[in-house]
Amino acid sequence: MVNSMNKILMLLIVLFLISSNIFSQKFSVSADRTIVGQGEQFQIDFVFEGGNVNNISNFIPPSFNGFKILSGPNQSTSMTIINGKVSGSLTLSYILLAQNLGEYTIGSASIVYDGKKFTTQPLKLKVDKGSQRQAVQSKENSNEEIAKNVFIIAEANKTRVLQGEQITVTYKLYTKLNIASPQISKLPSYEGFWAEEIQPIKQINFDIAMFRGERFRVAKIKQVALFPTKSGTLNVTPFELNIPVVVKKKKTGNDIFDEFFNDSFFGRTETVDFLAKSNTIKVQVDPLPPNAPSSFSGAVGNFTMNTEIDKKDVSTNETLKLRINISGTGNIKLLNIPQLQLPAGLEKYEPKAIENINNSSIVSGQKVIDYLIIPRSPGVKEIPPVEFTFFNPSTKKYVTLKSETFKINVRKGADDEFASQSFSKEDIKLLGQDIRYIKTKDFNLELKPEITLIKDWFWFAIFSPMILLAAALIYKQKQDKLYGNIQLMKYQRAEKEARKRLKLAKDALDKKETSRFYNEISSALFGYLEDKLSIQKSEFTLESTIEKLRMKNVYEELLQRVKTVAEKCEFARFAPQAEMQAQANELYEETVKVIIELDSKIGGKK
Repeated sequence: MVNSMNKILMLLIVLFLISSNIFSQKFSVSADRTIVGQGEQFQIDFVFEGGNVNNISNFIPPSFNGFKILSGPNQSTSMTIINGKVSGSLTLSYILLAQNLGEYTIGSASIVYDGKKFTTQPLKLKVDKGSQRQAVQSKENSNEEIAKNVFIIAEANKTRVLQGEQITVTYKLYTKLNIASPQISKLPSYEGFWAEEIQPIKQINFDIAMFRGERFRVAKIKQVALFPTKSGTLNVTPFELNIPVVVKKKKTGNDIFDEFFNDSFFGRTETVDFLAKSNTIKVQVDPLPPNAPSSFSGAVGNFTMNTEIDKKDVSTNETLKLRINISGTGNIKLLNIPQLQLPAGLEKYEPKAIENINNSSIVSGQKVIDYLIIPRSPGVKEIPPVEFTFFNPSTKKYVTLKSETFKINVRKGADDEFASQSFSKEDIKLLGQDIRYIKTKDFNLELKPEITLIKDWFWFAIFSPMILLAAALIYKQKQDKLYGNIQLMKYQRAEKEARKRLKLAKDALDKKETSRFYNEISSALFGYLEDKLSIQKSEFTLESTIEKLRMKNVYEELLQRVKTVAEKCEFARFAPQAEMQAQANELYEETVKVIIELDSKIGGKK
């Protein structure tokens, strides 16, 4: 029984070795496109893979009936040696010219490797009128010709969504020509959306892909997550790139000479600038279902909420902290802070919010909100549950999350005990024994001078408390107004927040953290404009902001400088690191000047 199993095992091993040796080699054919326009050139590749290319012989090409051979066979090889075993590939290429309309079949090619014959499958091609262009080199390098070989496609994973639901837009660059580093000419406009860029692309990498029956080199150049903030039909405007394209020079007039030197091996080329534009994407945004809970404030996605309090037993005037942690996927940056309702005797300060966003294909992250609470009176206090409602687009339902009810035991503080302290009868000493005999005669009385002068400090002591009280009331009213009017508060602190951001940018600049520097510079400028012009983050676009500044009589030269700073921050992602660092100092100084000049123009206008 054991011998039989061993024989079967040995047989399987032998069959495996034989099959791996047979199927390790492959001979195939491919074309850069299967639908060709009459008069167009195209390329066919015959590729042998999986062996020592020195053992290949007797290549027999097909007849290519119906096509004119312009160049070929052009041979290229690659080889690798692993543990003494040689493996590689051989590519034999032909450049053909489609002459007549119709459908054609290119027959099989054959090759011999180690005495064994390999053949390719027949390849079907169609020649139609197409673009009716002749070979690329037989025309001038017009934009129309280049546009057929270099273009940008914008793709959206969805074109019909609910308000607040994420759409992912990907921009891809397709090319058949050699190109240099592209530069941004115009960024897309996301009016009606809150945009969050997904994993900024620092280097463009090309792959091979088919598009409408033709082979292109394709690279992803930008990806963005969009969250619609209103319903209706919204447009994503084109993304424009200025691309240096390497093309063949204009014909000299000698057809035979030009036809021969059409082979890309020869360097008869020039570089021209070409403006590539992506397509416009239309998105249909449906409104959210009616009858939303009162605690709903626009959150769309799938979230969880955790709440905790750091103390449940405190003294009066002792601080405690209540933390709300909301995490999940969706428009997390647009989440409004849940409102905290407190009973009498508890005082809260303006909450602090910290965001941690993960910009992957699905935007996710967390928002942590900290409330600082101070008990002012003793007793058992109950903080009602915190409510947070979101709409889940997967289930098409509103979901309300609730925290627990927090019970706080508030004791009297030391100051309160002293203030309320009373004295008992034992603490009062009777002074009867201290009463002395009163003299009734032999008085030596003398009239004392009358005091007629009241010192200045007396009047100061009388009126200063009233003055201080009036100042405190005015300050309190101003603070209440500020906290009651968030837009006014943001307006007044805009310059202060901008200075903080610029300080962070300077720190990044000194540490040569280039990417963080450009992010902080962008946040400083955009944050200043959002606060100063009362623009919500979800509604902020550069175009609408420029228009608002223009309405406030900001002069055109300053408006252009604002646009330049904003665009340089975006362009930085596509520029080489060394070039980005070299421009950083100049950009920092320009941003500071722009914010100062803007504040001088609109600082007093509300």
